[in-house]
Amino acid sequence: MRRGAERDERLATLEEALGYRFRDRGLLHRALVHRSYFHESGEEPASNEPLEFLGDAVLGFLVAERILRRRDDLDEGGMTRLRAALVNTRSLAREARSLGLGEYLLLGKGEDRSGGRRKPTILADTFEAVVGAIYLDGGIRPVRSLVRRLFGKKIDSLPGPEARSGDPKTRLQEWLQGKGLPLPVYRVIDARGPDHDREYTVEVLVEGKPVASGTGSAIKRAEQAAAEAALEILEGKGGE
Repeated sequence: MRRGAERDERLATLEEALGYRFRDRGLLHRALVHRSYFHESGEEPASNEPLEFLGDAVLGFLVAERILRRRDDLDEGGMTRLRAALVNTRSLAREARSLGLGEYLLLGKGEDRSGGRRKPTILADTFEAVVGAIYLDGGIRPVRSLVRRLFGKKIDSLPGPEARSGDPKTRLQEWLQGKGLPLPVYRVIDARGPDHDREYTVEVLVEGKPVASGTGSAIKRAEQAAAEAALEILEGKGGE
């Protein structure tokens, strides 16, 4: 009973950050369960992955809707690029950090020790899962309100050049080309889990040297995560 009360108190704090109070807090709890936690504890719910799947679709739709309504200066290609610049791992992880989602994540001990609460892929996936939970609990209106609050100003004001590409692999390629460097090379360095729940780790190399790595449930997703991590490292060095 005490454990449940403590959980509800923590979730109530998160609800304040989200600007939405759940009718069924069990949905919010599920949105915060990473599969590593379930694999170690065996406690239900299994993971937030089904909610992540739903949230990805809902978020993409609502961001596209606002772009259509607010950015009549863009053609279809420009709208697509703007949506990609906003709905990607790096952007969603940034929004997750702004909400403090990392503090509420339920992770396995190993994932927690390895810095899982700070990993962009985990944060982005959790953000999408929370969006899915809000949609199931309250419908489209509260999610639209959240999208307007978190993405509204960016959608309304982000200039075309800044939104040139939201795809991390493309952005990394463009960054390297701008520095006169060769294209990156990606290689799979690890694959774990059964076929139905595979997790890949991909390393990205620049000039033959490893720069960063990323994980994902598919090789392409792992490549995007690796490119995202490489961009953060390279841009953080100021291109040196």
